[in-house]
Amino acid sequence: MVKVKVFDSKDATSKPRERAEAAAHDAAAFHAVVEARRSVRIYTDEPVPEEVMWRCLDAAQLAPNSSNLQAWEAHWVRNPEQRKALAAICMGQPAAVTAAELVVFVARPDVWRQHNQWMIDRLKADATTPAKGLQYFEKITKLVYTLGPFGVLRPFKWLWFTVRGWSTPTPREPLSLGQLATWAHKSTALACAHYMLAMRAEGFDSCPMEGFDALRVRRLLGLPRGAKVTMVISSGRRAEGGVYGPRFRFPRETFVKEHA
Repeated sequence: MVKVKVFDSKDATSKPRERAEAAAHDAAAFHAVVEARRSVRIYTDEPVPEEVMWRCLDAAQLAPNSSNLQAWEAHWVRNPEQRKALAAICMGQPAAVTAAELVVFVARPDVWRQHNQWMIDRLKADATTPAKGLQYFEKITKLVYTLGPFGVLRPFKWLWFTVRGWSTPTPREPLSLGQLATWAHKSTALACAHYMLAMRAEGFDSCPMEGFDALRVRRLLGLPRGAKVTMVISSGRRAEGGVYGPRFRFPRETFVKEHA
């Protein structure tokens, strides 16, 4: 049984919490970017500068993610023939065919062990690392994400999580490869959002696409079996008629539920 209390809040609540300084930012500019971002279906022939692509991909990598394990990849398809093939795999939709750039965001639940070890090595190399931080990656993540060969540990984990959950709040997933994939997809989707907002901030546009043949995408990119395609994102400069109609959202109360 793991007895490391990495989520113990006593230190955080036992003394007054002073405000820490953060980098200055322009809230109005951020909200302008969010408002201006649209899913663009038709692009002009204008290329996206390479330096813009790299800045947007770097922004994607800064996205928050589970345990900082960064279980994702961004496959920037630069080869013209591959990009043409990828557009066809995306059902030939205009957002893919007319795009200046195509990036495939891939969830990699299969690399969590390797990335977990990278975190351990990095934390051990830093003398200022708190013990709880190191213990989290040495014990907690291994307990949570390990399923064992052919999922042999799944029933034992389910039983332990269930019994423990009777008296203590307990994370109960992932207990299967499917749930582990969902875990990785959630973090990858956050990276996708960062990429698209960065693209709009740079003056370019994007469109997240789920209409594609995932098996053919994996074959085209040579992805390993454990890799899961989250979405394909096209990018470029929006053309006339590239935005299909005005944007609308359902009323706020359909998705914001207050618990006052």
